[in-house]
Amino acid sequence: MRLRDIIIWSVCSVLAAALLVTAGGQLDFINSQRQQMRLVINEPLENAPPSLAFATVAMGAFRGLVVDILWLRADRLKEQGQFFDAKQLAEWITVLQPRFASVWEFQAWNMAYNISVAIPATEPEQRWRWVKNGFELLRDKGIRLNPKSIVLYRQLALIFQHKIGGVTDDVHKYYKLQLAEAMEPLLSSADNQLSAQPRYFQALAEAPRDLRQIMNDPNVARLISALKSADKAFENDDAFVRSYLSLRQRPDRFNPAAFEVIDSFRGTEALKRFDIFAKACQLRTVWKLEPALMQQLNRTYGPVNWNEPNSHLPLDWRHPDTHAMYWAVKGLQVAGKGTYSVDETNTDRLVGHSLQDLFFNGKIFIHEVPVQFTQSDYLKSSLTRGEVASQIGDVFLRPDLRMFEPCNQARLAVLEKYKKLKDSTYRSLRNGHRNFLKAAVLLFYQAGHIHQAQKIYDQLRELYSYDYDRGEPRKELKLPLVGYARWVLTSGLRDLGLSDAKRIIQMLLRESYFRYAVRDDDEAFGREKIAREVYGYYHNKYLDENRIDLPDFKLMRYTALLDFLNDGEYSLDLRLALRGRIKVERPELASQLEKQEERMLRESQKTQESQ
Repeated sequence: MRLRDIIIWSVCSVLAAALLVTAGGQLDFINSQRQQMRLVINEPLENAPPSLAFATVAMGAFRGLVVDILWLRADRLKEQGQFFDAKQLAEWITVLQPRFASVWEFQAWNMAYNISVAIPATEPEQRWRWVKNGFELLRDKGIRLNPKSIVLYRQLALIFQHKIGGVTDDVHKYYKLQLAEAMEPLLSSADNQLSAQPRYFQALAEAPRDLRQIMNDPNVARLISALKSADKAFENDDAFVRSYLSLRQRPDRFNPAAFEVIDSFRGTEALKRFDIFAKACQLRTVWKLEPALMQQLNRTYGPVNWNEPNSHLPLDWRHPDTHAMYWAVKGLQVAGKGTYSVDETNTDRLVGHSLQDLFFNGKIFIHEVPVQFTQSDYLKSSLTRGEVASQIGDVFLRPDLRMFEPCNQARLAVLEKYKKLKDSTYRSLRNGHRNFLKAAVLLFYQAGHIHQAQKIYDQLRELYSYDYDRGEPRKELKLPLVGYARWVLTSGLRDLGLSDAKRIIQMLLRESYFRYAVRDDDEAFGREKIAREVYGYYHNKYLDENRIDLPDFKLMRYTALLDFLNDGEYSLDLRLALRGRIKVERPELASQLEKQEERMLRESQKTQESQ
C-alpha cells in the first residue's frame, strides 16, 4: 500500500471516529426532543403482563406481529363477553402503534358500536359507558397523539352525529339524555341575565385557564378560601372545580357550611366570575371543548334570531349534532388542506349533515321525569322498554326552522369549494343541496311561513330548474308554491322514512295551529286530519321497532303547540289570539298549558334560589 493511500485511510478513520463521537454526544438531546414532540413510538407499556412487555422489547421490529395477535385476542374477548379485558388490550394496541390513526379509529368504533350493543338494552348505563369509552379514546388520547389526522376528528364527530344523535341503537334516547344532562349545567351562568346569551360564550372564552390565575382576584381568593375551610372536599386543588360544580347541583352531598358560603357570596362579582371560570374549565378539561371555538361556531352556524335576522343565537350544546359539527370543523381547521381528498370531503359532508340534522331535529324537548321511578325500577317491573322510557325520561326532537339559513349558507360554501376541486363530488353535493331545499320548502310551508317558503322555492327554481341527468327541465318546479308543496307531499309519502314522517307530522300540526289562530278552521282541521293519517300509516309500519317508534300523537300535538307559541317569527298578536281561542274553545288544553307554565316558573325560581 502506498504512503498516500495510508495517509488518506488514516485521516478518514480519524474523521469517522470523530463524527461518531460527536453524533453520540447529540443523542441525549435528540431523544429528549423526540419525547417532547411525542415522536417516540416505542414507549413502555404500563401495567402490562411480563409476557407482553418481554415480547414488545425482544421482538423490536416485529412488534407489528404482536399487535396482530393482540387484535385477534381482543376480538375473541369481545365475543366472549369479557369487555373490560378487551378494552385493556385495545389500549395496549394503541400504545404499541400510537402514530397509526387507523388503530385508534378501529378501537374507538369497536367500543362505541360493537361492544356497546353486545350489552342488553335493559342496561343502558353500561351501553353508554362503552360509547363514552369510544369517543373519549379518540378525543383524549388518539387526537392528542395524532393532531394532524383528519380521520380521527371525523370518526369522533361521527360517533356524536350517528351513534348518539341517530336512532340505530335501541337506547339512543338514553345517550341523548346523558349528553344533555351533562351539558345543561355548563350552559347557564350564576348571572341569569348572562345565561344563554352570545356574551356568555364570550365570557367563557375569556375565562382564566387555571385556578392560580383566577385567584389573582382577591375577592375570588376569599371565596375559594372560604370553601376550603367549609368542606374537606375542596382541599384538593385538582378537584376543586369538580367539587364546586357538584355543590351547585347537589348541595346535599356536602357539608351545609359549604352552601352557606355560596349564599354569602350570592350576587357578587366574585361568585359570577368564579362560576364562569369553573364552567369554562369543565368544558376545556373534561369535554375538551375550547370556548373560543364554540363562540366562533355560534356566530357562524347558530340559529338565526328572528327578532334580529342579521344576528345568531348560540347553538344548543346539549345536542349531539352540535358536538359532531365542533369536531368536524376543528378537524378541517387543524388538519384540512383545502385540496381534494376523500377524508377531507367526508369531513366537509359531516359538517353539512350535522347542520341539516339541527335544522330537521334541532329542538330538544325532554319529558318531565317522575323522581320516584328510576332505571333500577325497570328490572322490578313488567313494563316494556317503551313504557319505561316514557316514565324515566324521553327525548323528543323537533325541527328548528331558525337553522335553515346557517345550513344553507354552509352548503353553498362547500359547493363553491368543490366546484373546482372535483366535478363528481360537486354534482353529488348539488343533489344533496337540492333535496335539502325541497324538504325546507315543505317544512316552512307546512309551518305556515309562506313568505319564507316562497323565498326558498325561488332559490330552488333558480339553481335546479334543469335536470342535467335527463336533459330536460323539471316540470314540478313550474308549479306555483301551493301546487309544488302538495306534489311533494303526495308523491313522496310512500318513500318517506320515519324521521321525515315525524317532521311532516310536526309541521302539519304547527300549520294547523297557525290556521286556527287566523280563524281558518277548515284548513286547520284539514292539516290535522292529514297529520293523523300520516301518523297512523307510519305508526303501523314501525309498530314492532321500539327504538324508532313514533311518540304519542297527543304529545306531538302538544309540543307542536308549544313550538308555535314560542316561535318568534309569528307576531305576538297572532300567538295571543291563539291562546285566547284555546282558552275559550279548548279549556282542557288551556289548563295543560297553564300547568306547564307553572312548572317552568317553579323550576326557574328554584334555579334562582340555588344560585
